[in-house]
Amino acid sequence: MVHHCPICRKSTDSTKDADFPFCSERCRLMDLGNWASERYVVSGPLFDEDEESDTPEAPPRKTKSEPDPHEPES
Repeated sequence: MVHHCPICRKSTDSTKDADFPFCSERCRLMDLGNWASERYVVSGPLFDEDEESDTPEAPPRKTKSEPDPHEPES
C-alpha cells in the first residue's frame, strides 16, 4: 500500500522511513509546529458539557424514619 507524507505528499514506507508516516525529520517537525501554533485542532466535543443530561437525576428518597426538616413538628 502506498502512503504519502502528510506534509509534502512524497511516497513513504513504514519499513524504510524512520519518521513514518512522514518522509523526513523536517516534515515531522513541520507537522509538530502546526500543532503547536494551533493550525491543527481536534474537533469539539460531541455534546455540550454545560447542558444537562437527557435523564434528570432523581432526588434522594426519604425513609419514613427521617423527619422532613421543612415540615413543622406536630
